[in-house]
Amino acid sequence: MLDQIHLLAAVTVLGVLEQAYFFLQVIYARRTFGISPPKISGPPEFERIFRAQVNSSEYFPIFLALLWQAGIFFHQGLAASLGLLYLCSRYCYFMGYRASSSERLTPIYFGTGVLWVLVAAAALGLSHFFLAHYVGLNVLRLLT
Repeated sequence: MLDQIHLLAAVTVLGVLEQAYFFLQVIYARRTFGISPPKISGPPEFERIFRAQVNSSEYFPIFLALLWQAGIFFHQGLAASLGLLYLCSRYCYFMGYRASSSERLTPIYFGTGVLWVLVAAAALGLSHFFLAHYVGLNVLRLLT
């Protein structure tokens, strides 16, 4: 069974490490700009880093759920590849937002597109599973 989920697990670990990096960037920015917790406002440079981290954290559970559903029910390799693309887009989003609020737009749109492809893969995989398991209809056999 582990050979069926090892790529998903590796992408998950990379995602957790990326989230940790974003958290550390906020800690570093707090020290740089003298912003003590629980304050969340300060110079625009700090606020952009803080918002980029918070926004990334908000999307992370959605990403993980879709990654694993698409990987288990559709195709592990495709889901893991999409997961790597998403993590790269999230990194570009973070770095872009850190530089300027307008620089976050292209990566966020790309990352959102990747999430929609994961939604589609998960939905197709789950639909196929339910049709085959509960209705006895194997769509893949019908197509071949």
